Amino acid sequence: MHATEIRRLTELEDHHWWYRERRVTLARELRRLAPPAPGERALDIGAAGGGNTRVLVEHGWRALATDTSEVAVELARERGLDACWADARDLPVDTASCGVVTALDVLEHIDEDRRAAAEIARVLRPGGTALVSVPCDMALWSAHDEAVGHVRRYDRAGLTAVLRGAGLVVDRVWSWNVLLRPVVALRRKRSTGSDLTELHPVVNAALRAVITAERYLPVSGLPGVSLVARAHRPAAAGNETTVAGTR
Repeated sequence: MHATEIRRLTELEDHHWWYRERRVTLARELRRLAPPAPGERALDIGAAGGGNTRVLVEHGWRALATDTSEVAVELARERGLDACWADARDLPVDTASCGVVTALDVLEHIDEDRRAAAEIARVLRPGGTALVSVPCDMALWSAHDEAVGHVRRYDRAGLTAVLRGAGLVVDRVWSWNVLLRPVVALRRKRSTGSDLTELHPVVNAALRAVITAERYLPVSGLPGVSLVARAHRPAAAGNETTVAGTR
């Protein structure tokens, strides 16, 4: 992602409906985990300005934000976060040192996504959890994807294969941003660039109400705009069965 897009994202993410709801999703998944031990490390890959890293910190993790953009690292540090430059394919993090690794809308930017997934698996401790989100369905490919540096969009089988190939046990894969998919599909057909723009407060509030409603409806198995996966590193090789499911 270009520096201008990262700055724009950082300016938007505190109040934009999409980023706010993604943080809610992350917080919900973190609450399902055992509380971290004092000082236990979490890693936020592709953290941009660190909006999601702050969620990890709020839930008791000693979180490190990484990004390939020096601008992103600088912005995260300005927010008081521990941050460093890092390539997701070669993380400067010790093996088996993290209880949680997040890669939220990261893999789609990387040609060698399997190498990045292998690094996620490497740095997770046995039993540690990976939370991954990606844009889904190449039918939604548009100028927006090109503008923000996407290489691909995923389907469930493709995302599951990447995570399994890294040796992770896939606990669950579900769709996100389902209710607004028709609106997004129409907008993307007309798109000429990035959709990362400031919205009128009324529009932002309306979209937030729709995406909030999705928390309470049984729609996670339907086609959406994004996919979210929860996976973990097995405690011992060969003693677990990999299962991908939906809520």
